[in-house]
Amino acid sequence: MSDIQQQPPQPPQQPPPPPYQPRPRRRRRRTAVGLALAVAVAVAAGIVVDHAFLHSGTSSGPVAVQSSTGTASPERVNAGLVDIEVVLGYRGLQAAGTGIVLSPDGEVLTNNHVITGATRITATDVGNGRSYTATVSGYDRSHDLALLRLRGASGLTTEQLGDSGTLAVGDAVRAVGNAGGTGGTPTVANGSVIALGQSIVAGDSSSGDSEQLNGLIEVNANVQPGDSGGPLVNASGAVVGMDTAAAVDYQSQITGGQGYAIPIDQAVLVTSQIEAGKTSATVHLGSTAFLGVDVSPPAAPGFAGGAANGAEVVGVVAGSPAAQAGLADGDVITAVDTQTVTTADSLTGLISAHHPGDRVQLHWTDTAGQQHTAAVPLANGPAA
Repeated sequence: MSDIQQQPPQPPQQPPPPPYQPRPRRRRRRTAVGLALAVAVAVAAGIVVDHAFLHSGTSSGPVAVQSSTGTASPERVNAGLVDIEVVLGYRGLQAAGTGIVLSPDGEVLTNNHVITGATRITATDVGNGRSYTATVSGYDRSHDLALLRLRGASGLTTEQLGDSGTLAVGDAVRAVGNAGGTGGTPTVANGSVIALGQSIVAGDSSSGDSEQLNGLIEVNANVQPGDSGGPLVNASGAVVGMDTAAAVDYQSQITGGQGYAIPIDQAVLVTSQIEAGKTSATVHLGSTAFLGVDVSPPAAPGFAGGAANGAEVVGVVAGSPAAQAGLADGDVITAVDTQTVTTADSLTGLISAHHPGDRVQLHWTDTAGQQHTAAVPLANGPAA
């Protein structure tokens, strides 16, 4: 969930890295909620993990919410989707998800966590089978939404958007997506609405990060890795939500037949704001600023001269702004400008509020307890 990246994989002659293990979580429960992005593969090392969860494009105008009356055939629903493949270049990973086509000229809605950290995004339109390079028009990390633009697209089949405000507990729904990240014919999981207005803490098992999501639709459909960004459709075939998270047993990494979706009404509001070029405390437009570190919470309270809060550097990208400023593994970033860094996620949020070329005052403490401050110009980076 961050534009803060790890160093590239080690050269082949180096010993292979140990098998991936998720970072420990504060609550030791067998079942948690995981973001439903597809399996991400560490290409060089051959590691398989569940990667559970910029320039502003030309707008075609606000997306209108269409009436959910009438019926939409499964073929039309399928034709209005794209399979999204991302390259997480700084981590040496690849991942996949799903997107909902909003306009014939290639405006696509998906989860922000699908494109987090992506250095290249490709979308294959299910309707015509063509692949397009995608750019990020804008995103909202707090609502886990992102708007993409497919370069050179035209004549695409669009999805029929419904009204999530009409949903009721017990309504039949289908979660459609790219389960397993294999592409091709979209997968379908049938179920029903079991709760509305739900709040969850969703975890990314590849990074140990988590995020709070609110106002979600809870369903008993078996949402799978790869379904992220796909449509939740009602009995009439209209999109009433966007597949986002699934209940996961973290010991076995198996989803538990329970899923969560963002109401489409909420997604349309954010999309319209991005199209209108309106930024806010949560909506980001344009290119993403890049610092060039991978971070985690400090190893222990009192680490590095008593810093109980902050973001510990566990990797620095060669040639990045962080490397040029002299940051190293083990340093703890404590503030950006005048704002305190309380967690690894808070650092992501502070950097994401900026744009490439912005200069920030970075404060950190090294492993010897020495405090440092430097003016750091941010680079152009991957999606946040």
